[in-house]
Amino acid sequence: MSIVSDLQTSQQSPLVTKYDVVVVGAGPYGLTTAAHLIGKGLKVGVFGKPMELWRNHMPVGMYLRSHWWATNLSDPRKKYSFERYFQLNKLEKPYPVPMSVFLDYAMWFQKNAVPEVDETYVASVDRQDGQFVLTLEDGRIVQATAVVMAIGVYYYTRRPEEFRLFPKELVSHAFDHSDYSQFQGKHLLVVGGGQSAVEYAALLLEDGGVEDVHLVARHKINWLERDRSAERSWREKIAEPNAGIAPGWTNWALEYLPYLFHRFPQVRKDRYIRSNYQAAAAAWLRDRVIGKVNIHEKTSITEMKTQDDGIDVTLSDGQKLHVDHVLLGTGYEVHLSQLSMLSPALSKQIKSDQDIPILNPWFESSVPGLYFVGLSAVRSFGPLYRFVVGAHASGRRVASATARFAARRK
Repeated sequence: MSIVSDLQTSQQSPLVTKYDVVVVGAGPYGLTTAAHLIGKGLKVGVFGKPMELWRNHMPVGMYLRSHWWATNLSDPRKKYSFERYFQLNKLEKPYPVPMSVFLDYAMWFQKNAVPEVDETYVASVDRQDGQFVLTLEDGRIVQATAVVMAIGVYYYTRRPEEFRLFPKELVSHAFDHSDYSQFQGKHLLVVGGGQSAVEYAALLLEDGGVEDVHLVARHKINWLERDRSAERSWREKIAEPNAGIAPGWTNWALEYLPYLFHRFPQVRKDRYIRSNYQAAAAAWLRDRVIGKVNIHEKTSITEMKTQDDGIDVTLSDGQKLHVDHVLLGTGYEVHLSQLSMLSPALSKQIKSDQDIPILNPWFESSVPGLYFVGLSAVRSFGPLYRFVVGAHASGRRVASATARFAARRK
């Protein structure tokens, strides 16, 4: 007898709610995918707090590196674009875009395009007799023909091994904080050289009231060129067309031929991503950190010891520091094994490489009807899906594939 049958015959088990598709996660990719699924006429369940990671795990005062036109959520009728939001609210289109503005837009999109979001988290996902069985944290049971994992970066924080032995009171990931008031008057060290780490260092000084900040980066900080999109001549636009990631024909192809990258051999894809999309920081951050933050480029931490409610740190150039806290701006990396809601039996059925799900051209895993979008899909589909700009392409394709899949199962 299946799990669902057992649950339905048990007097103490809650009623099973059935959907064509369940979307796990309500961030940009989850909301966009759900909007396109709803547009297909499917019965869709969306579980998770809308934009929760952006609201509760990113600091106030943060800006988006991407332009507003590269941070659109997508619906099939194109009614709820960022541009329409600006028009309706009579707002100027800023650059860089404050995170607060993007959040307001995303919540407006959710209210109109995906109004029925259940804010309960999914506790477990299993599969029995060709159907997915999901248990919610409040004990309710949900059954679905297909499941879209749109969990974003939530489970993928990268915490290098050398930092894991220290308590969070002394060493934490930037993901752990939505504001920095707890660090007021303290001495901090930020690890990382990408956009997040550099911006965190700036915000700690500007809004966190921190005494001083050291930024330690293994490589020289890769500063992006000053934005010139409004100034570029037609000749420049032909030579390097505007694209959501950055100007250039390759980035244009990634955006406007968004499934082509999948066709290449994995070795070639890995080499391309590794060589062309390294950590970088926006030009508008330079003046906020240079001369204000103690920057240690091409440097690493060789030793750390707890001392007097803080940490003694030795750098690879021999310099010694004493700080109250180490903040990891070390980004995110996909590990399928970290998705604790997937049952052991289901996890074993998902083919992976380097603990990353292997996806077919429709974002579907080796388990029929189980799809992965967002950061989980980057190794298969390319760097476009690190950014909000990739949500439209994946949402549209997953919706088409899922509609066909659900129809075959009826």
